[in-house]
Amino acid sequence: MAVFEGNFHQDPASLRFGIVIGRFNDLVTGKLLAGCQDCLKRHGIDINPHGTQVDYFWVPGSFEVAMVARQAALSRRYDAVICLGAVIRGQTPHFDFVAGEAAKGIAAASFQTGVPVVFGVVTTDTMQQALERAGIKSNLGWSYAMNALEMANLMKQMRHELTIPPYSYVEDANPALPAPTGEDLLPGQKTGQVNQA
Repeated sequence: MAVFEGNFHQDPASLRFGIVIGRFNDLVTGKLLAGCQDCLKRHGIDINPHGTQVDYFWVPGSFEVAMVARQAALSRRYDAVICLGAVIRGQTPHFDFVAGEAAKGIAAASFQTGVPVVFGVVTTDTMQQALERAGIKSNLGWSYAMNALEMANLMKQMRHELTIPPYSYVEDANPALPAPTGEDLLPGQKTGQVNQA
């Protein structure tokens, strides 16, 4: 049997990344982006937005990150997509909705496309905690870029060694969740019938 592990021996010039950044709380997300760029650059990636290796997508906030990340991954242009955002708890339940949906959406984007989509949305109770994670104590942007590099290399190895077929995508038949098959149905339920539990 074999061991598959992401490494950094591959020619960095062959890798392409998309970075999706939420503008809301840009004091934090700007620092996360700087950490991410620093890591990529030190690993031989050309981070110039006018170059050929990294594209940058700016969205209003963390809630919108997942949709753009999914579209970027579906383009098959990138070896990995890095999602950067910051959600800071306030005095209403808004935090829970945004943080939860951002996490679910980013995970779904990766599952649905077969492209590594890195969750780089900082979720904290205070602005101070967010800033500590974006550079005062350490910059998680660096870690998110390392995750993307590792996963991009791992997936390339797996595609090469395991001959994983490319993800097939049909625009009109791609719901948020896979349509139920005969095996997923309850007794007496038909395909396309909604479970009224």
